[in-house]
Amino acid sequence: MTRVLVVDDEPQIVRALVINLRARKYEVEAASDGASALELAAARHPDVVVLDLGLPDMDGVEVIKGLRGWTRVPILVLSARHTSDEKVEALDAGADDYVTKPFGMDELLARLRAAVRRAEPVGGDGDETAAVVETGGFTVDLAAKKVHRDGRDVRLTPTEWHLLEVLVRNTGRLVSQKQLLQEVWGPSYGTETNYLRVYMAQLRRKLETDPSHPRHFVTEPGMGYRFER
Repeated sequence: MTRVLVVDDEPQIVRALVINLRARKYEVEAASDGASALELAAARHPDVVVLDLGLPDMDGVEVIKGLRGWTRVPILVLSARHTSDEKVEALDAGADDYVTKPFGMDELLARLRAAVRRAEPVGGDGDETAAVVETGGFTVDLAAKKVHRDGRDVRLTPTEWHLLEVLVRNTGRLVSQKQLLQEVWGPSYGTETNYLRVYMAQLRRKLETDPSHPRHFVTEPGMGYRFER
């Protein structure tokens, strides 16, 4: 049974989440502040954390940092904060996804299921992504560093490949602009979002069926990008 830790100080939201999650056979624990959340996480080792950023005793970002000090448990942020800067701060601290209040229960549950799936080991070396990732239109072979589309190799530049690899290894997860820039171009980068726009456009032209309406390389405006199969 999948264990979920819900961290929110709004009783009605906690109640709605607990009812919906238990109805779907999740085991649920709840905490109303950051300190209790960190204690429960250490004691119960949840499989996924649903975390509100606006807690009474500490900022939710501090809870994320506290968890990331010892665990890679998926963290799904749930918050009324709408500015992209605050969302990016949570993602850069180690959150895996972000749902803005008010939210639809179906969307939140789908995001939660995706977070749990991504955290499951795929065999072999534990946290290694599956070596071959297939979509409806193309195949990415991470081990061979090759991409196939319509039976042919797709020629990618080293930078295009590196960007693709980071996104594919985080399939379904929102990767912030800063994280992408630092992983692909280096730690001194973080604000050159024009680089990302240029290279994402190139990847879409080479791999998407309709680059102007991408299915696989999704932009989250002001925050980052998400690779979807």
